[in-house]
Amino acid sequence: MRKYIMRNDAREAAFKIIFADLFGGDGEKNFRAALYRQAKLNEEECAFAERIFHVYTSHKEELSAQLAGAVTRFADYRIYPADRAVLLLALAEIDYLDDVPPVVSVSEATALARKYSTERSADFVNGVLGGIINK
Repeated sequence: MRKYIMRNDAREAAFKIIFADLFGGDGEKNFRAALYRQAKLNEEECAFAERIFHVYTSHKEELSAQLAGAVTRFADYRIYPADRAVLLLALAEIDYLDDVPPVVSVSEATALARKYSTERSADFVNGVLGGIINK
């Protein structure tokens, strides 16, 4: 059970960093460290959040293009920033983290959308990611 909680908290911290990046933040190390302290993440949790952030920054354009291809019925500007951050985080996990099953990424992304975005966001995120992993 601890591993699930660890990754849940680390994922939430990574979401906040990606969300800030969407608004011009640079994911600066001091900012990330402050978030990790605030969330009371241990070393393993910090490492997992850093792994997600590294994958996201290394593949940001590719992940954004994949997202754009998956939501062709929505203009890019219509996706809420919190939903975009959640989707990019989940895509980073699905595409590049072999130790995270895609269904776990979808479930965790849905939970983050439910917590940080609109009433309909969880269904939207679930639908987009479900379409991607079921291709």
